[in-house]
Amino acid sequence: MADSFHFSVSMISRGKGKSAVASAAYIAGEKIKNEWDEVIHDYTKKQGVIHKEIFLPDHAPKEFTDRTTLWNSVELFEKNSNAQLARNFIVALPKELSLEENKKLISEFIETNFTNEGMVADLAIHDESQDGNNNIHAHIMTIVRPLNEDGTWGQKSKKEYMLDDNGERILNKNGKPKTRKVKLTNWNDRGNVEKWRESFSNLCNRYLQENEIDKKVDHRSFKRQAVKQIPTIHLGAAASALERKG
Repeated sequence: MADSFHFSVSMISRGKGKSAVASAAYIAGEKIKNEWDEVIHDYTKKQGVIHKEIFLPDHAPKEFTDRTTLWNSVELFEKNSNAQLARNFIVALPKELSLEENKKLISEFIETNFTNEGMVADLAIHDESQDGNNNIHAHIMTIVRPLNEDGTWGQKSKKEYMLDDNGERILNKNGKPKTRKVKLTNWNDRGNVEKWRESFSNLCNRYLQENEIDKKVDHRSFKRQAVKQIPTIHLGAAASALERKG
Protein backbone atom coordinates (compact mmCIF):
# COMPACT_ATOMS: atom_id res chain seq x y z
CA MET A 1 0.00 0.00 0.00
CA ALA A 2 2.90 2.37 0.62
CA ASP A 3 2.76 5.41 -1.68
CA SER A 4 -0.98 4.78 -2.25
CA PHE A 5 -3.76 5.01 0.30
CA HIS A 6 -7.21 3.51 0.70
CA PHE A 7 -9.42 4.02 3.74
CA SER A 8 -13.18 3.88 3.20
CA VAL A 9 -16.01 4.20 5.73
CA SER A 10 -19.67 3.29 5.25
CA MET A 11 -22.73 2.62 7.37
CA ILE A 12 -24.41 -0.79 7.58
CA SER A 13 -28.08 0.12 7.66
CA ARG A 14 -31.15 -2.10 7.73
CA GLY A 15 -32.96 0.57 5.72
CA LYS A 16 -30.59 -0.16 2.82
CA GLY A 17 -31.18 -3.89 3.07
CA LYS A 18 -27.95 -4.54 4.96
CA SER A 19 -27.26 -6.75 7.97
CA ALA A 20 -24.54 -6.56 10.60
CA VAL A 21 -24.60 -10.35 10.91
CA ALA A 22 -24.18 -10.80 7.15
CA SER A 23 -21.24 -8.39 7.06
CA ALA A 24 -19.61 -10.02 10.09
CA ALA A 25 -19.99 -13.48 8.57
CA TYR A 26 -18.42 -12.25 5.34
CA ILE A 27 -15.37 -10.55 6.83
CA ALA A 28 -14.67 -13.50 9.16
CA GLY A 29 -15.42 -16.26 6.65
CA GLU A 30 -17.93 -17.81 9.04
CA LYS A 31 -21.48 -19.17 9.11
CA ILE A 32 -23.78 -17.09 11.31
CA LYS A 33 -27.55 -17.12 11.70
CA ASN A 34 -29.24 -13.74 12.06
CA GLU A 35 -31.70 -14.14 14.92
CA TRP A 36 -33.58 -11.01 13.83
CA ASP A 37 -34.81 -12.40 10.50
CA GLU A 38 -33.73 -16.09 10.81
CA VAL A 39 -31.50 -15.83 7.72
CA ILE A 40 -28.30 -17.91 7.73
CA HIS A 41 -25.23 -16.27 6.17
CA ASP A 42 -22.58 -18.83 5.21
CA TYR A 43 -19.18 -17.60 4.04
CA THR A 44 -17.17 -20.60 5.23
CA LYS A 45 -15.88 -21.18 1.68
CA LYS A 46 -14.37 -17.71 1.53
CA GLN A 47 -10.61 -17.70 0.97
CA GLY A 48 -8.02 -15.23 2.19
CA VAL A 49 -9.07 -14.55 5.81
CA ILE A 50 -5.70 -14.61 7.56
CA HIS A 51 -6.54 -13.04 10.93
CA LYS A 52 -9.66 -12.11 12.89
CA GLU A 53 -10.11 -10.59 16.33
CA ILE A 54 -12.69 -8.68 18.38
CA PHE A 55 -11.59 -5.72 20.50
CA LEU A 56 -13.63 -4.76 23.57
CA PRO A 57 -13.60 -1.68 25.80
CA ASP A 58 -13.33 -2.49 29.51
CA HIS A 59 -17.07 -2.24 30.20
CA ALA A 60 -18.23 -4.45 27.32
CA PRO A 61 -19.63 -7.92 28.10
CA LYS A 62 -16.93 -10.58 27.71
CA GLU A 63 -19.33 -12.72 25.67
CA PHE A 64 -19.03 -10.11 22.91
CA THR A 65 -15.71 -11.72 21.99
CA ASP A 66 -17.97 -14.23 20.24
CA ARG A 67 -18.90 -12.80 16.84
CA THR A 68 -22.31 -14.47 16.68
CA THR A 69 -23.27 -13.20 20.13
CA LEU A 70 -22.03 -9.67 19.46
CA TRP A 71 -23.79 -8.96 16.20
CA ASN A 72 -26.99 -10.79 17.06
CA SER A 73 -27.17 -8.65 20.20
CA VAL A 74 -26.96 -5.59 17.94
CA GLU A 75 -29.56 -6.92 15.50
CA LEU A 76 -32.06 -7.88 18.22
CA PHE A 77 -31.76 -4.61 20.15
CA GLU A 78 -32.42 -2.45 17.10
CA LYS A 79 -36.16 -2.63 16.37
CA ASN A 80 -36.55 -0.11 13.54
CA SER A 81 -36.68 -1.20 9.91
CA ASN A 82 -34.23 1.60 9.01
CA ALA A 83 -31.88 1.11 11.97
CA GLN A 84 -28.18 1.87 11.62
CA LEU A 85 -26.41 -1.29 12.81
CA ALA A 86 -22.66 -0.83 12.45
CA ARG A 87 -19.96 1.25 10.84
CA ASN A 88 -17.86 -0.52 8.22
CA PHE A 89 -14.23 0.23 7.35
CA ILE A 90 -12.06 -1.15 4.55
CA VAL A 91 -8.40 -0.22 4.97
CA ALA A 92 -5.43 -1.11 2.79
CA LEU A 93 -2.41 -2.27 4.79
CA PRO A 94 1.23 -1.74 3.77
CA LYS A 95 2.35 -4.76 1.75
CA GLU A 96 5.94 -3.87 2.70
CA LEU A 97 5.27 -4.88 6.33
CA SER A 98 5.07 -8.44 7.61
CA LEU A 99 1.75 -9.85 8.74
CA GLU A 100 2.79 -9.50 12.39
CA GLU A 101 3.72 -5.85 11.91
CA ASN A 102 0.45 -5.18 10.11
CA LYS A 103 -1.46 -6.83 12.96
CA LYS A 104 0.32 -4.56 15.44
CA LEU A 105 -0.38 -1.52 13.25
CA ILE A 106 -4.11 -2.12 12.83
CA SER A 107 -4.52 -3.17 16.47
CA GLU A 108 -2.92 0.06 17.67
CA PHE A 109 -5.18 2.03 15.34
CA ILE A 110 -8.30 0.26 16.64
CA GLU A 111 -7.38 0.65 20.30
CA THR A 112 -6.49 4.33 19.92
CA ASN A 113 -9.49 5.39 17.85
CA PHE A 114 -12.25 2.95 18.76
CA THR A 115 -11.97 0.89 21.95
CA ASN A 116 -10.52 3.81 23.91
CA GLU A 117 -13.67 5.71 22.89
CA GLY A 118 -15.96 2.93 24.12
CA MET A 119 -16.59 1.12 20.83
CA VAL A 120 -16.49 -2.61 20.19
CA ALA A 121 -14.53 -3.37 17.01
CA ASP A 122 -14.52 -6.54 14.91
CA LEU A 123 -11.38 -6.95 12.79
CA ALA A 124 -10.61 -9.31 9.92
CA ILE A 125 -7.46 -9.15 7.79
CA HIS A 126 -7.73 -10.46 4.24
CA ASP A 127 -5.09 -11.30 1.68
CA GLU A 128 -6.65 -12.37 -1.60
CA SER A 129 -3.43 -12.47 -3.63
CA GLN A 130 -1.88 -15.70 -4.83
CA ASP A 131 1.60 -15.12 -3.42
CA GLY A 132 0.64 -13.50 -0.13
CA ASN A 133 0.88 -9.97 1.27
CA ASN A 134 0.35 -8.19 -2.06
CA ASN A 135 -3.32 -7.40 -1.56
CA ILE A 136 -3.52 -7.24 2.20
CA HIS A 137 -6.31 -5.18 3.72
CA ALA A 138 -8.37 -4.95 6.89
CA HIS A 139 -12.12 -5.00 7.39
CA ILE A 140 -13.32 -3.40 10.62
CA MET A 141 -16.86 -3.22 11.94
CA THR A 142 -17.67 -1.01 14.93
CA ILE A 143 -20.81 -0.61 16.98
CA VAL A 144 -22.74 2.64 16.57
CA ARG A 145 -24.81 2.42 19.75
CA PRO A 146 -22.89 3.02 23.00
CA LEU A 147 -22.77 0.58 25.89
CA ASN A 148 -23.68 1.59 29.41
CA GLU A 149 -21.10 1.08 32.14
CA ASP A 150 -22.89 -2.14 33.15
CA GLY A 151 -22.47 -3.53 29.63
CA THR A 152 -26.09 -3.06 28.53
CA TRP A 153 -26.99 -1.16 25.39
CA GLY A 154 -27.38 2.56 25.98
CA GLN A 155 -29.02 5.46 24.18
CA LYS A 156 -27.48 7.34 21.26
CA SER A 157 -28.97 10.66 22.36
CA LYS A 158 -31.21 12.30 24.95
CA LYS A 159 -33.59 15.24 25.09
CA GLU A 160 -32.86 18.18 27.36
CA TYR A 161 -34.86 21.30 28.15
CA MET A 162 -33.76 24.57 26.55
CA LEU A 163 -33.11 27.23 29.19
CA ASP A 164 -32.92 31.01 29.06
CA ASP A 165 -30.18 33.15 30.63
CA ASN A 166 -31.90 32.84 34.02
CA GLY A 167 -31.99 29.06 33.89
CA GLU A 168 -35.72 28.97 33.24
CA ARG A 169 -37.26 26.65 30.68
CA ILE A 170 -38.07 28.27 27.34
CA LEU A 171 -41.65 27.69 26.23
CA ASN A 172 -42.97 27.31 22.70
CA LYS A 173 -46.04 29.10 21.36
CA ASN A 174 -48.27 26.40 22.87
CA GLY A 175 -46.80 26.95 26.32
CA LYS A 176 -44.84 23.70 26.37
CA PRO A 177 -41.13 23.54 27.23
CA LYS A 178 -38.76 23.50 24.26
CA THR A 179 -36.32 20.61 24.09
CA ARG A 180 -33.32 19.74 21.98
CA LYS A 181 -31.58 16.51 21.06
CA VAL A 182 -28.16 15.97 22.62
CA LYS A 183 -25.82 13.27 21.31
CA LEU A 184 -24.30 11.07 24.00
CA THR A 185 -21.16 10.23 22.01
CA ASN A 186 -19.04 11.98 19.39
CA TRP A 187 -18.94 8.87 17.19
CA ASN A 188 -20.93 10.50 14.38
CA ASP A 189 -19.11 13.84 14.36
CA ARG A 190 -18.53 15.22 10.87
CA GLY A 191 -14.77 15.40 11.24
CA ASN A 192 -14.26 11.82 12.37
CA VAL A 193 -13.53 10.26 8.98
CA GLU A 194 -10.78 12.77 8.29
CA LYS A 195 -9.43 12.27 11.82
CA TRP A 196 -9.41 8.49 11.44
CA ARG A 197 -7.76 8.65 8.02
CA GLU A 198 -5.04 10.96 9.32
CA SER A 199 -4.48 8.78 12.38
CA PHE A 200 -4.04 5.67 10.24
CA SER A 201 -1.75 7.48 7.81
CA ASN A 202 0.48 8.67 10.66
CA LEU A 203 0.62 5.18 12.16
CA CYS A 204 1.50 3.66 8.77
CA ASN A 205 4.37 6.07 8.32
CA ARG A 206 5.64 5.41 11.83
CA TYR A 207 5.64 1.65 11.28
CA LEU A 208 7.29 2.00 7.88
CA GLN A 209 10.01 4.18 9.39
CA GLU A 210 10.54 1.84 12.35
CA ASN A 211 10.98 -1.04 9.91
CA GLU A 212 13.47 1.00 7.84
CA ILE A 213 11.22 1.12 4.79
CA ASP A 214 11.82 4.26 2.76
CA LYS A 215 8.21 4.92 1.77
CA LYS A 216 5.40 7.12 3.04
CA VAL A 217 1.64 7.39 2.62
CA ASP A 218 -0.59 10.46 2.68
CA HIS A 219 -4.28 10.33 3.61
CA ARG A 220 -5.02 13.49 1.62
CA SER A 221 -6.38 13.34 -1.92
CA PHE A 222 -3.98 13.98 -4.77
CA LYS A 223 -5.78 17.28 -5.36
CA ARG A 224 -5.10 18.38 -1.79
CA GLN A 225 -1.50 17.25 -2.13
CA ALA A 226 -1.26 19.05 -5.50
CA VAL A 227 0.13 15.84 -6.97
CA LYS A 228 -0.54 14.90 -10.60
CA GLN A 229 -0.98 11.17 -10.25
CA ILE A 230 -3.69 8.63 -10.91
CA PRO A 231 -4.97 7.36 -7.53
CA THR A 232 -4.76 3.64 -6.93
CA ILE A 233 -7.06 1.51 -4.82
CA HIS A 234 -5.55 -1.47 -3.05
CA LEU A 235 -8.46 -3.90 -2.80
CA GLY A 236 -9.41 -7.35 -4.00
CA ALA A 237 -12.49 -8.01 -6.08
CA ALA A 238 -14.54 -9.27 -3.15
CA ALA A 239 -13.66 -6.31 -0.95
CA SER A 240 -14.42 -3.91 -3.78
CA ALA A 241 -17.82 -5.52 -4.29
CA LEU A 242 -18.59 -5.27 -0.58
CA GLU A 243 -17.63 -1.60 -0.60
CA ARG A 244 -19.97 -0.90 -3.52
CA LYS A 245 -22.79 -2.61 -1.65
CA GLY A 246 -22.13 -0.47 1.46
